[in-house]
Amino acid sequence: MDVGGNGGGLPVNNKQRAMLPNKSRGEFTRNPRKDSEGLSESPDLEFEYADTDKWAAELSELYSYTEGPEFALNRKCFEEEFRAHVSDKKWTELDAAQHRAHAMRLLDNLEVIAREKRLKVARAILYMAQGTFAECSSEAEVQHWMRYNVFLLLDVGTFSALVELLNMEIDNSAACSSAVRKPAISLADSTDLRVLLNIMYLMVETIQQEDPADRPEWRVIRETVRAELGSPLFNNEPISVMLFGMVTKFCSGHAPHFPMKKVLLLLWKSILFTLGGFEQLQSIKVHKREELGLPPLPEDSIRVIRSMRAASPPASASDLIEQQQKRARREHKALIKQDNLDAFNEKDPYKADDSREDEDDNDDNDNSIEAETFPLERDEVMPPPIPHPPSERVSFPKGLPWAPKVREKDIENFLESSRSKFIGYTLGSDTDTVVGLPRPIHESIKTLKQHKYVSIAEIQISKEEEFQKTPLSGGEEEVEMCSTELLYQGILPSLPQYMIALLKILLAAAPTSKAKTDSINILADVLPEEMPTTVLQSMKLGVDVNRHKEIIVKAISAILLLLLKHFKLNHIYQFEYMAQHLVFANCIPLILKFFNQNIMSYITAKNSISVLDFPHCVVHELPELTAESLEAGDNNQFCWRNLFSCINLLRILNKLTKWKHSRTMMLVVFKSAPILKRALKVKQAMMQLYVLKLLKVQTKYLGRQWRKSNMKTMSAIYQKVRHRLNDDWAYGNDLDARPWDFQAEECALRANIERFNSRRYDKTHSNPDFLPVDNCLQSVLGQRVDLPEDFQMNYDLWLEREVFSKPISWEELLQ
Repeated sequence: MDVGGNGGGLPVNNKQRAMLPNKSRGEFTRNPRKDSEGLSESPDLEFEYADTDKWAAELSELYSYTEGPEFALNRKCFEEEFRAHVSDKKWTELDAAQHRAHAMRLLDNLEVIAREKRLKVARAILYMAQGTFAECSSEAEVQHWMRYNVFLLLDVGTFSALVELLNMEIDNSAACSSAVRKPAISLADSTDLRVLLNIMYLMVETIQQEDPADRPEWRVIRETVRAELGSPLFNNEPISVMLFGMVTKFCSGHAPHFPMKKVLLLLWKSILFTLGGFEQLQSIKVHKREELGLPPLPEDSIRVIRSMRAASPPASASDLIEQQQKRARREHKALIKQDNLDAFNEKDPYKADDSREDEDDNDDNDNSIEAETFPLERDEVMPPPIPHPPSERVSFPKGLPWAPKVREKDIENFLESSRSKFIGYTLGSDTDTVVGLPRPIHESIKTLKQHKYVSIAEIQISKEEEFQKTPLSGGEEEVEMCSTELLYQGILPSLPQYMIALLKILLAAAPTSKAKTDSINILADVLPEEMPTTVLQSMKLGVDVNRHKEIIVKAISAILLLLLKHFKLNHIYQFEYMAQHLVFANCIPLILKFFNQNIMSYITAKNSISVLDFPHCVVHELPELTAESLEAGDNNQFCWRNLFSCINLLRILNKLTKWKHSRTMMLVVFKSAPILKRALKVKQAMMQLYVLKLLKVQTKYLGRQWRKSNMKTMSAIYQKVRHRLNDDWAYGNDLDARPWDFQAEECALRANIERFNSRRYDKTHSNPDFLPVDNCLQSVLGQRVDLPEDFQMNYDLWLEREVFSKPISWEELLQ
């Protein structure tokens, strides 16, 4: 199953090729910013990474622009039901008892047999979940009534009824076979599914928005729904497992009409709601470390990353020439100190002739650390012509942002090499005996032990080894049945298929993918029944399709990252099982293929029409759309969802390759270094951090020449990435000792994972030799044994044949 394609070649079409870097100049030919402005002059992106975007943005991304006319249809269905049972009052004018009575009435009508009638009632409920917008005058008012109506609908038990209806639609073989036979699938083929998924998404998305002003009963409802969604109450499986089933059914081709974007969004928000986001992950980690008796974390990683500043991205060739000309003009103003010559190689006017033509070298003559590394010397060497006001001064943190870490294994390796060198023998894993070693080695060991970090994963691995060694005396393992554990048990039987399905959809949605005849159609829930006839309609649909793909990438990247992080905390082998199947499904080359594009163009893409976004479009009068207004897009500096997706994909790549030598070599083999270096052009600290981490792990394998011509990147790695005290990542001295045997490493890991899954979850095939045996004579004889009738009838014959007629040698028995 070649999900990710050939990571080495990374094929691109002509349009995409036009967006790739021009090797002769070391720059991008299609850049959203003008070359004259210079990439190194671009401002930092004011992006704050979070679990989700703002609530309004998350609501608007549920709907495609093609679905716009359905808002009025939902309102019409609601008003027909409302007028039939309630007086001429507005919904917002009724009291709580009347609201509840009408919600109960709609819920009862949802169980009728007639499909058309059921769809009308579902649309009426959807209109309620959308905030009965016709009676609201502002977006804030719509959001207020959304919260009120959603909590009301949850309180009367609407969610369970929706899950049952969704199950019916999933199993609707007539709709599936009809969709399979159709040459072109459109919005009309998924109407029922879209209405149900819309309501469920709005409920989950609204309920997880916590507000200090929430009523106490709303908080109770929130926790109850959270527990229900994470428990196997629906079809004896969590809701997320049912949605994973929809994803695989869609990818297998049996249900091409499934609205995949809505399914993935609901799956993401369900996992986020039931398992928790990144803040909750941090608190779970702190709590688990306390339980295991481990020292507290050296720092709060979320806070550290948020406080980091972006480094200046690599400059293009035109920027370098321009900078050199400026330096030549003010050469007479500054005296360059001898001790700063190395630090400011490019700033030295006498070295301006040393320009290199190679693409990588041009990329690498960058200013990636000039903004931070030598602030004092910079002011002395080239004083700015206009003094900055005090408000613009940046306070530089003292020291490095991360506390260094050392593993137990690193201390063992250091002691082993020291003993071999100074004494001539080794003591295995003994890290306390330092007899015979010189004083500086004692100091080194003391420093290493001060920064020793024991991870939760190491404790879990050692415990698992104990369980495998002593299956009888080890005792029963206490497994906490939390939401993560329940989800893992639910997806365990089909986890490989789920991972392949998600990566297939990610491949189809990636902007670098070519349209192939065998690729899956992910546009079923965005294409209208009648294709556009005017240029304006075509432009609008083009924006809608691109936006649709971006939202799918956002959802899948968030799902994979959340699952990896939660499984890693719950048990390391759950994480390794998922990670290994992602690697086997070509996730590494797929992510590299995704980044093999003009990332600045992707992050600054304007594939949205703000006047058509919900709830703006239902509250305000729509202005007349023109081709010019569509081309202009919004005024945002960047696209939040695309930057979010890029950071998530980089974090997934980090998770897959960390401490895995064979997977790190895959990064080298697929020539990821130039692809990752181009991503450094994005001036966002968090994204740069994860790019630098990926470059750090492979630096020692890229050769001396690469390191020599990439000193700015090397310095940025030193400055921003956590240090492992005796990790010689920058030199590559242990290459001979680390042969690349991908198969052996992955097979050993796979064997450990299979033993873990078999021991903990496969109760049916457990070894009979390891089953407990009852050795108590009284309890064994006291057990009631049901004997067959024929045995009871012939009991005398059995006694004669088996007992009385057989001689017993008591002497032998006693011996």
